[in-house]
Amino acid sequence: MTDAIVVEGARKRYGEKKALDGLDLTVAGGTVHGVLGPNGAGKTTAVRIMATLLRHDEGTVRVAGHDVRTDAAAVRRRIGLLGQHAAVDEELGGRQNLEMFGRLHHLGARRAGVRADELLERFGLADTGRKAVKQYSGGMRRRLDLAASLITDPKVLFLDEPTTGLDPRGRAEVWSAVRSLVGGGTTVLLTTQYLEEADQLADRISVIDAGRVVADGTADQLKAKLGGDRIDVVLHDAADLARVAPLLPGETTIDEDRRLISAPVSDRMAALTETVRALEAAGVEAEDVALRRPTLDEVFLHLTKEASA
Repeated sequence: MTDAIVVEGARKRYGEKKALDGLDLTVAGGTVHGVLGPNGAGKTTAVRIMATLLRHDEGTVRVAGHDVRTDAAAVRRRIGLLGQHAAVDEELGGRQNLEMFGRLHHLGARRAGVRADELLERFGLADTGRKAVKQYSGGMRRRLDLAASLITDPKVLFLDEPTTGLDPRGRAEVWSAVRSLVGGGTTVLLTTQYLEEADQLADRISVIDAGRVVADGTADQLKAKLGGDRIDVVLHDAADLARVAPLLPGETTIDEDRRLISAPVSDRMAALTETVRALEAAGVEAEDVALRRPTLDEVFLHLTKEASA
């Protein structure tokens, strides 16, 4: 599979601040690649450089086979970008917006109209194409934004926090649209603050902190960094948390507000049985005992904490 994006040693400074500090990133073609990181980690800077909106100071950045510095025009012809804020005109209808974007990309009036109808149908907006965008729901508006970014049928699509501010239904609508894009062969680079979003959509995930990649892999590979399965115990009385900690295997984490204590385990069923017996022997009342996989949120917090240590 051809790599759609290759970033090697990219650096970008704003005065004394290092926005990117030797960023290395490879995105396989026809996949969704998630980029996670805390605020200020360099995610948006990286996207702006890859989309030719910002010049990097050092390193090499290639998108769709072209260098973003020396062949920026060729890169722009092959990419789409959906930023954090809506780019559509709320007073115009959905179809009018797409036609306008088509004309701005020099498609011509006839081709712009045909392309607008194709995209409205593809994103389930055909019945509302003549309605003013200000009457759209948040999810519909974001799908129209996504359609506008695809007006030229790009090889690579950058989604910079595409579902910020959407309710669960709106997010699900955008997720469905993204999956259909990748099914058609588009490569998607997704930056997001919603770790569930990366877990749901991304074939591979890179965690960025302080302008560089601190971890890379599938969601399952990243979760395995925390030791596989975990056991969670919710106690009736938070005062018992300290007593229970020595009863669990490995290093425990405690959430006093939720009366929750958690620990990594290697043998799922043996750990469950032994924990229940230990709680009974100690006379500790538990409201719930459960086995689970680590969440991507826990992985993210663990990795970024390590990187900043």
